[in-house]
Amino acid sequence: MPATTATAPAIPSSASLKGPVDSQVDVAALFVADKATRDAAARVLASAVQNDGPAAIAAAGFVEAAVKALADKKSAAAREGAADAVIALAKVGATKALEPTFVDSGLYAALIEGFADKMPAPRNAAVEAVREFVASMNPWATGLLLPALLHEIKTAGKWQVKTGSLIVLNQLVVSAPLQTARLMPDIVPILAEAIWDTKADVKKAARDSLTKATALVSNKDIERFIPALIKALINPVEEVPNTVQLLSATTFVSEVDSATLSLMVPLLSRGLLEKLTATKRKVAVIVDNMAKLVDSPVTVRPFLPKLLPGLIKVETTIGDPEARGVVGKAIATLRQVGEVPAESDGTDLPALKVAEASQLASSLAAIYKKAGAATLSTTDASAVYVSRLAANLVNAKNFDVPEWDTLASYLAFLTPTPDPVSIAREWVVRSASEDTEDDTVPDDEEEGEDLCNCQFSLAYGAKILLNTATLRLKRGHRYGLCGKNGTGKSTLMRAITNGQVEGFPSPDEVRTFYVEHDIDGSEADTSVLQFILSDSRILAGETEVIETLASVGFSDERQKDAIGSLSGGWKMKLALARAMLFKADILLLDEPTNHLDVVNVAWLENYLVSLKTCTSIIVSHDSSFLNNTITDVLHLNRFKVKRYRGNLEAFVKVVPEAKSYYTLEAAEDYKFKLPDPPLLEGVKTKEKSLLKMRKVGFQYPTQPVQQLYDINLQVSLSSRVAVLGPNGSGKSTLVKLLIGDMEANRGGEIWKHPNLVIGYVAQHAFHHIDHHLDKTPLEYMLWRYQTGEDLEEMQKANRQITEAEAQKMKDGSLYRFIEEIVARKKLKQSYEYEVSFKNMSSSENVWMPRDELIKRGFEKKVLEVDTREAQRLGLLRPLVRREIEKHFADFGLEPEFVSHNTMRGLSGGQKVKIVLGAATWRRPHVICLDEPTNYLDRESLAALIEALKVFEGGVLVITHNRDFSESLCHEVWAMRDGHLEASGHNWVEGQGSGPRIDKKDGEEEVQYDAMGNKIDNKKVKKLTSAEQRKLKKERMARKKRGEEVTDDEL
Repeated sequence: MPATTATAPAIPSSASLKGPVDSQVDVAALFVADKATRDAAARVLASAVQNDGPAAIAAAGFVEAAVKALADKKSAAAREGAADAVIALAKVGATKALEPTFVDSGLYAALIEGFADKMPAPRNAAVEAVREFVASMNPWATGLLLPALLHEIKTAGKWQVKTGSLIVLNQLVVSAPLQTARLMPDIVPILAEAIWDTKADVKKAARDSLTKATALVSNKDIERFIPALIKALINPVEEVPNTVQLLSATTFVSEVDSATLSLMVPLLSRGLLEKLTATKRKVAVIVDNMAKLVDSPVTVRPFLPKLLPGLIKVETTIGDPEARGVVGKAIATLRQVGEVPAESDGTDLPALKVAEASQLASSLAAIYKKAGAATLSTTDASAVYVSRLAANLVNAKNFDVPEWDTLASYLAFLTPTPDPVSIAREWVVRSASEDTEDDTVPDDEEEGEDLCNCQFSLAYGAKILLNTATLRLKRGHRYGLCGKNGTGKSTLMRAITNGQVEGFPSPDEVRTFYVEHDIDGSEADTSVLQFILSDSRILAGETEVIETLASVGFSDERQKDAIGSLSGGWKMKLALARAMLFKADILLLDEPTNHLDVVNVAWLENYLVSLKTCTSIIVSHDSSFLNNTITDVLHLNRFKVKRYRGNLEAFVKVVPEAKSYYTLEAAEDYKFKLPDPPLLEGVKTKEKSLLKMRKVGFQYPTQPVQQLYDINLQVSLSSRVAVLGPNGSGKSTLVKLLIGDMEANRGGEIWKHPNLVIGYVAQHAFHHIDHHLDKTPLEYMLWRYQTGEDLEEMQKANRQITEAEAQKMKDGSLYRFIEEIVARKKLKQSYEYEVSFKNMSSSENVWMPRDELIKRGFEKKVLEVDTREAQRLGLLRPLVRREIEKHFADFGLEPEFVSHNTMRGLSGGQKVKIVLGAATWRRPHVICLDEPTNYLDRESLAALIEALKVFEGGVLVITHNRDFSESLCHEVWAMRDGHLEASGHNWVEGQGSGPRIDKKDGEEEVQYDAMGNKIDNKKVKKLTSAEQRKLKKERMARKKRGEEVTDDEL
């Protein structure tokens, strides 16, 4: 970096600054040998400059004389006097008059040269003069003085110049902290070199300066690591791996600025050179997390050449695929934040657009011309200087009026009229408007009452969600909260409800109500009416509560029903009724259309639109509902909240990449993959039934009316069934009977193939994982399938033995009691089972037909063995981390979330992916989904539809989402008042006429046992006729000799 004096443009000397001068200054007296005379002359100069400004300096010819005196090698007194005069000006606050010519006149460079004066007095005076000057100058001039200081610290041949420059740098840290912090990217590399200087004094001073400079880093996430980061700069070989380890365990939530990056990048770039793959991976994780918190490409651009090439090299050379993926993510994030093209490595990017002093000078001249003042010379020393300060302000995006008011003093040097303050304020307005980008989101400045206007950050566990985001809400507006799964939509709502959003109005000022997904299970036995009345937040009387419940469809009889007996749709309507009675200023609705049928969704749309004084914030993946309801979109993207006027359709026009919120199209690079089911014994076509119901009826024990009547249906591998019907019509009840969660109690028969495996996701999908939220998905899978069987399957009603069944199994008419069913084998068109007897050895075991065991009450024990055998025939997948991570990756869930994050910290959409993955781990033949669209975003929903379309097994879906059902299902089961009307089906007896299911051609799939070991399947060689005859003769001979020959051998 060259010295400032070497590149300074030629500008007029201080003599060009004309103005009235009331007193004469004897400049020569400043440089005489007598110190008392010098001090007296300096006081006179300071007084004159205080009164007359730059004109006094120009009239006295001080700058030229001081530069000459500082170069006088024969007179130490002259050199000291010149420095003392600058100190005198600074002490009386007259520095502003000297600032316009201080750098470009050569005075600054001469003083820096004086830092190495052989005589102590002039040397100390020179250092003090520059220190006093920077302490009292305008802090926005820091960028004009710092380059020369850093150049000297790096290249000066005399160590005293380096130590003197470090002293001045320390003063800048104190007097201009904000401006110095912005220049930390230039400062830290220079100091990092200086701490290794061969001169002990420089080394000590540089380390002291580095410690003081790093105190400017205001990022709270790394404050406590600053000493470790300094150690890593001083001793990189030993400290870099340890410091990377410390930082990799840190959750970054604060905005990352230039100062933070200047301290972190040397560590990270050095970490990429480490040998250990683990260290390189941790560096990539830190880069990825920190880059997401950078607010502007301008901030990260200086650091790209130091990080991006190193990351690209690591990606191409690292051996671990998982670590390579992490590095790839860091590269992608850096490219996005720094706006780096795919073909660039960050070293060849064009210079960023910055404000130039000449542009600001022309703007200032135009303002003076508009005010009718004399024409401003843009080459005038004060005009050039004040334009440089203004350019620094613009480049810092600082348009605060008080900061620009500090320029008025310099404008007064040009001309006292018009008022310099008014000129400065018009200048800031014009500069701000010229700097505004075309694509900025409009401010929310239209008329209306503000309910909230706050800035905050939000994190959940170890994940950053929002960083210095602004939330502004107007009364009566309806805001759609949009963003991908995991961006923090539901967490933001919950944080508002719990008072965790900094600056959000308290409940005393603004009444806020959060409409819950589900009602707490502990309230299951409470009546609907009592549930509302017991809520202390609702001040309405019983009459009003009854009327409100009636208005949303709760009849007098239904108001007396227990909450536990309500379907998902009725529970959501109850939650909405409670919200209506709360009379909130702000309604927070998280997926309000979940479980609602078409009629109730239309009712909710009309209700929300009718609210004129209540503000709504809505999270929903139902694009039609959002489009018909909202007035504005709040977009959660890259840790910020941006507001867009209009509904969802208008938003997509402005932000095309958000199209996935509006259309149901699968992205090219975002797909789900469902595992193919194994073959079933006796099933040779996809039309053969695997599951049947014949004349089945059901009634809940607590309900006076029967729920299901005379149900007939069947399911095959080719089934694509949509189960439709209004809320409370019995859809979920029907499916629970099918999968065995409940048993028919009003007659009828349910049959399923003995080896059939069903993957089921419940209506309230999270109930599958509610008791395991503190486990990671990996730990949950290891728990659920630890025995090789599905532990959830064992909790179903059709696996629980009733008292009557237990008594029947102990029937005294049997001469011995069956204790356990041990094994199963094929017997013609059915199976027979090996049974063991109580108090008898295994040698007494016998094989009994399936029908005989069922007749004797052992149906559920038989079912248990069938399930175990079905798992075995499906070839148990190895329950190891690699396989589980691969399985969840097929559902768009990254290994980071599978193995390292507890489920409590995941979003609703991510939890649904876990439930889907867990349900399909056993390679099911039929997948049954109850309201699968409730918590999946449109992108994930489209991916799920595409996966189900190519799935080789059967699909049953309960949904109110027409897009979902119409794009997938060709068969409809319509539920009306407990009766089933099936249409579009292809039910057949026997195998049907479809194509036969045979093993696919080509290589067989590699198979693993439960321990993860590869199974070598040896092909059995087919015997020739001669070989078969030979074996038969051998068997007959063995039998004739009295040897044992099994039935299988005959």
